[in-house]
Amino acid sequence: MMDHGLTEEQKDIVRLAYEIGQKKIKPVREHYDQTEEFPHEVVEEFKKSDLFGVYLPEQYGGFGGGDLELALVVEQLSRACGGIALCVATSALCAIPVLLFGTEEQRKKWLPDLASGRKLGAFTITEPEAGSDATSTRATAKLDGNHYVINGVKNFCSTGKVADNYVLFASTNPNRGARGITAFVVEKGTPGFGFGKKETKMGIRASPTYELVFQNCRVPKENVLAKEGYGLFVAQGTFDYSRPGVGAQALGIAQGALDETLAYIRVRKQFGTTISSFQAIQHMMADCATQIEAARALLYSVCRAMDKELKAAIQKAIQNKTLVHDELDNMRAQRWTKESAMVKLFCSDMAMKVTTDCVQMCGGIGYMRDFPVEKYMRDAKITQIYEGTNQIQRNEIAMMMIKEKASKKNLEPVTA
Repeated sequence: MMDHGLTEEQKDIVRLAYEIGQKKIKPVREHYDQTEEFPHEVVEEFKKSDLFGVYLPEQYGGFGGGDLELALVVEQLSRACGGIALCVATSALCAIPVLLFGTEEQRKKWLPDLASGRKLGAFTITEPEAGSDATSTRATAKLDGNHYVINGVKNFCSTGKVADNYVLFASTNPNRGARGITAFVVEKGTPGFGFGKKETKMGIRASPTYELVFQNCRVPKENVLAKEGYGLFVAQGTFDYSRPGVGAQALGIAQGALDETLAYIRVRKQFGTTISSFQAIQHMMADCATQIEAARALLYSVCRAMDKELKAAIQKAIQNKTLVHDELDNMRAQRWTKESAMVKLFCSDMAMKVTTDCVQMCGGIGYMRDFPVEKYMRDAKITQIYEGTNQIQRNEIAMMMIKEKASKKNLEPVTA
């Protein structure tokens, strides 16, 4: 890997996450992929090493890093297994909306447990009739005194039954459509909150994916993020900062597949020589390595740029006891919708191509379950789908380009 100008602390994070991936995840990844059990023992190693909180402020028990630190951890853990690594990313997907749109009281209530890993987080927006079109949410939340009563079904919730806190989206005013959706934090054990079907998946099988069922589930008003009717803004704002996490997962999966492939093709012989000496294979190797490095450069650069403004806004919000999102608005901070979509799109498409090529380079053994490369290919596929399909990412990128052109933004030439 080339030098990306990481600080010594960031390099330490990479080394730690890589070591845990190689020593703690790799020996058990096949077992958890086959059994679809949640890897509690491995997750305990994540907790001991403080990997859950690298991106959260020190005031809430975190390391004080940002999106880049989170990406570094997710990349290296996913390099060993995308499914086992996913609980770190899904907890972040729960914590990010709390960080951005939570009050100081809400941040103090939920972020320390997520930072330490004492509690795991999840994010649930998808429904049977609301996938890419989140505005079609049918789950409802009706105000009754000091509580909202939630009814409905959510599906495809990563980390599912093993999570403790869930960021959930429900309609508080169906007549207002998208403007009637509200974001809540719901804690496991709340009466009326239960679990339905556990999904059987192609990949990331060590991460349980569940249907969530809400039947007259009473959630305190204090659990609303931002304000009533602001849920779609919460979701969009979250994805602006969380989608690079999917890119990091995809990047790690691709790198792990290439690692395993190179180790194999250097010793596998055909026609009296190693297959790595064949020019056709070398061209595939070169393409895979180039695509991985290009994805890594895009991921790291976007994370760095986002962190500059986000970290400043976080510190202002802590000092002023305001919402981080409001401080970003006050700073007239950049929206990262286009760039985060680019990262997610490019990294996940790259991962699918690289893992497919790795299976091809390994030949017949690459297709077999007792060889790790086919698992990387299965794990890579979901990164093109969740947190918005890659077709949705292209829509987002194009719409932002049109808006920028109309407002004459970003038309100045790039200078060093």
